[in-house]
Amino acid sequence: MTTYLAEPVVFGEQPLSIEQINVLSQRRAQALLQDDAAYREMIDKGPRFLDTLLDKEGVIYGVTTGYGDSCVVAVPLHQVEALPRHLYTFHGCGLGRLLDEASTRAVLAVRLQSLCQGVSGVRMELLERLRAFLAHDVLPLIPEEGSVGASGDLTPLSYVAATLSGEREVLYRGEQRSAAEVHAELGWTPLTLRPKEALALMNGTAVMTALACLAFSRAEYLLKLATRITALNVVALEGNPEHFDERLFAAKPHPGQMQVAAWLRQDLAIDAPTAPLHRLQDRYSLRCAPHVLGVMADSLGLLRQFIETELNSANDNPLIDAEAERVLHGGHFYGGHIAFAMDSLKNLVGNVADLLDRQLALLVDSRYNHGLPSNLSGAPSVSAMINHGFKAVQIGASAWTAEALKNSMPASVFSRSTECHNQDKVSMGTIAARDALRSLELTEQVAAATLLAANQGVWLRLRDGKSDIPAPVAAMREQLSADFPPVIEDRALEGELRLCLTRIRDQHWRLYA
Repeated sequence: MTTYLAEPVVFGEQPLSIEQINVLSQRRAQALLQDDAAYREMIDKGPRFLDTLLDKEGVIYGVTTGYGDSCVVAVPLHQVEALPRHLYTFHGCGLGRLLDEASTRAVLAVRLQSLCQGVSGVRMELLERLRAFLAHDVLPLIPEEGSVGASGDLTPLSYVAATLSGEREVLYRGEQRSAAEVHAELGWTPLTLRPKEALALMNGTAVMTALACLAFSRAEYLLKLATRITALNVVALEGNPEHFDERLFAAKPHPGQMQVAAWLRQDLAIDAPTAPLHRLQDRYSLRCAPHVLGVMADSLGLLRQFIETELNSANDNPLIDAEAERVLHGGHFYGGHIAFAMDSLKNLVGNVADLLDRQLALLVDSRYNHGLPSNLSGAPSVSAMINHGFKAVQIGASAWTAEALKNSMPASVFSRSTECHNQDKVSMGTIAARDALRSLELTEQVAAATLLAANQGVWLRLRDGKSDIPAPVAAMREQLSADFPPVIEDRALEGELRLCLTRIRDQHWRLYA
């Protein structure tokens, strides 16, 4: 039996948070479905209303018409039942790598929450089966590539629709298996999707929004980690902590910038007496760290608003207002808010990579590191000439930074007219979200490199007799020392960098409240 560490997540009328999607993606919470009579009745009204329209031979996009530019093609009633299967079948053309397990769980959760708004015309049975996929960890194999993010994530979400119907493949208990086989093993009957249900599953922003939830969480932690790394580097470089004085930041009161400065004051015990300074003003990568990181800190609230509004929205087309007996044709599948959020995040994250890369460049350069050995080598004098410490690590960090900066080009401005010019302005939100995760991956690598180098720098100061290390910095170094011993004689650091990355992605170190 699965043991859950977090509170259950209830899908239904109440909004969900980014954090709830993320705990589901990590299998740390149970997925439940609102199940009171009033809610079930609200959900069931949609498909009942659609049935009355079919009885009257009403015209409904994607139900009695073809899809996209084929909306002008009428589908006779005797073919309506076959239309959903054709939709997910012809969209089975995704390419690229498969979404990982956490991303796939997030996709299922985000799509379920959208359909739970009650205006998509789907049955309660469909919601229950989506929840069951989460509960039993039945994960559709979803290719990453093939969505332009405006008629929703049609191609990747077709893999969700198909596997609910017992087609294509899933990951179950660590094995790739046919969806039909897993349904049989669990005693389930594959769904036969009713009119509008395949469209409701596919015609939405679930993939980009799911990836945005995962990216947001990583960015939040990266912000705090970059602040802690900066504090370590101020100590390692014997910088001036007065640059983070509270009175200074009161004069330019961006809240996020003030928060980063406050975290640095906390780490550096700024009220304590300071040692004589090497420079009156540190170089910008130290002195302006709150100004660089503060932009991310101040932007995360807006990005959260965009992501959580999308998460808790009905974003397929058409919407079914069963109460007023109306079918509302629109464009809520357009992922512009997620595209903007993720393009913005790429810019913010790229600047963090650049900041940490510049700090690392100061650390390894004996012209600027105020007495530390060249390349932070801990080798004794008899072997110093053949040891190179962190030289190659800094080269690697420079490469990762360059790629993150190159990746900051916005995806949303590269709209392509597709599908016979029906989708003639598209969001590219899914590409933006994938790019943002790649930028985070690269920047976490820069952070790992700079963190290990900063740890080495502080160790070198301690070795050389420095005793006035602020307590929070000393505590962080103590935590790091268990996994990352000092580099004295050269050794290959790949394994330690990979372990550090695992620690970062697991959000292992408790940073600031």
